[in-house]
Amino acid sequence: MEQVYPSAINQHLCEKTIMMSEETTARVSNINLTIGLDKNNIPEKISWEATDAAPGIHESNAMLLALWDHRDKTGMSIDIWTKEMTVPEMNLFFYQTISTLADTFFRATNNKSLSDDLKNFAREFIEKVKKMEKTG
Repeated sequence: MEQVYPSAINQHLCEKTIMMSEETTARVSNINLTIGLDKNNIPEKISWEATDAAPGIHESNAMLLALWDHRDKTGMSIDIWTKEMTVPEMNLFFYQTISTLADTFFRATNNKSLSDDLKNFAREFIEKVKKMEKTG
């Protein structure tokens, strides 16, 4: 599969990251994402590899990436899913993501009340999904 960045640019970006990080960071971890698109720019394949994951390239049918720009105080998200991602899988993926966000939010803020609100929303969400699946 063709990489999103030509290898020379990708290598340059990695070298810059490592050079900058060595001055302030004890260790660098890389996550590489490759998105294969069809002729209409619709995602067909998502693959990833990471220095802290099991070796090799891993396949996925969906990804949600959220980044925070501390200077502009804005969030940016990249949400991608392939044609193979089914609605039931997407429902489960969102339930699991919301549940994980609740845990992450608690670890980051120690705000149990709002974290519990997110967990409750996740439970309500999956219950509605189950009801919808039963009724068709």
